[in-house]
Amino acid sequence: MSSPLFPQHVIAIKRDGAALTREEIQSMVRGATDGSWADYQLSAMLMAIFLRGMTIEETVALTDAMMRSGEVADLSRVKGPKADKHSTGGVGDKVSLHLAPMIAACGVAVPMISGRGLGHTGGTLDKLESIPGFRVNLSTDEYAAQVGRIGLALIGQTSQLAPADRKLYALRDVTGTVENTPLICASILSKKLAEGADVLVADVKFGRGAFMKDKATARELAQTLVSVARLMGTPMRAILTAMDQPLGRTVGNALEMIESIDCLQGRGPADTMEVTFVLGQEMLLLTRIAKTREEARARLEAAIANGAALKKFREMVTAQGGDVRAIDDTSRLPAAKWSVPLVSPRAGFVQSVDAMSVALAALHLGAGRAKAEDRVDHAVGVSQLVKTGERIGPGAVLAMIHANGEAALAGARALLTGGIVVGEGAVALPPLVEEIIG
Repeated sequence: MSSPLFPQHVIAIKRDGAALTREEIQSMVRGATDGSWADYQLSAMLMAIFLRGMTIEETVALTDAMMRSGEVADLSRVKGPKADKHSTGGVGDKVSLHLAPMIAACGVAVPMISGRGLGHTGGTLDKLESIPGFRVNLSTDEYAAQVGRIGLALIGQTSQLAPADRKLYALRDVTGTVENTPLICASILSKKLAEGADVLVADVKFGRGAFMKDKATARELAQTLVSVARLMGTPMRAILTAMDQPLGRTVGNALEMIESIDCLQGRGPADTMEVTFVLGQEMLLLTRIAKTREEARARLEAAIANGAALKKFREMVTAQGGDVRAIDDTSRLPAAKWSVPLVSPRAGFVQSVDAMSVALAALHLGAGRAKAEDRVDHAVGVSQLVKTGERIGPGAVLAMIHANGEAALAGARALLTGGIVVGEGAVALPPLVEEIIG
């Protein structure tokens, strides 16, 4: 007869470096969900995992237990394949906004549950909410019905999906245990697998503006995500992409929304579209909609050229209560009081555009959150950003600063002045897309 799974005994097993059984992991996740484990016990367990690590089998068990801590969306009635993508977060990363309707226009349903921005990274939900009236808080039933009806939904995490993740993430955030590959993997996949997608693609970023600064750590997470997803029966690929400079030319919620609309109309920045096409190709390959990357790329380009992707985006905005008129008339989106250019005092080549400096400037303006409960200003941010390697003349605009306060404007100007470097020599750019894993 086995002994009861007292929290202190389970904690001690991991503290001493041993592997936890599936039952022991389930007891912790159950305790996080129903309150039978105290916060200090959960915090101790998270620290033990942080210090001792987890095997791939433990990570699978943790992911599965967290996924099953609430509802698992039933999308069995949705015809055809279902795919989703996840990004580990970056600066100016608005790819989900236009990639999802592009994929849906190619005949793949996209059930996407996204998050809000926190710290220096932007959030898909905040960008969507810059469209007047847009609802991100759909119930699980509303979400499933919309995916079935139009093949697309972008919503926030419901209270029923992976509730253990919300509890454990909040504790990780205040106990210094966020940066741990098994815990990150379980947090990401528990939500993504609960939403009902058949296949997954991840954009795992590395560099100055990414959550993971070095490529090796990003690769470790990418490999773990792919391995765990596959062991749980979901085909997955992960793309390593560089995040030393912002993606695209805008950072800020309404500004990024405008750029994504440009992408759907065939006017997107080259780097944004490069990442978009690479992620989209893998989604179409995994769902067998396309047999080769060339065919997948052609389908995605056609969805933009024939207007099908933009039409699908309109359908989603309408279905979720947004003002669809803002797509054609972006002046209906929030706009800042001031738009002030930051100009270059010299000619030369842009040596670097530091993603973190730009992100902090946007945060200073009010486009992001320093704390989870902070409100965002959808109107503010940075646009017309120069890109590393570009040649410019004296007086050229390095960026436009969109601000609603003089102090915020001054602070953002100082951060951008320090983060955008112009010099004499030409710059060789490293590849944006580093590797496809899986």
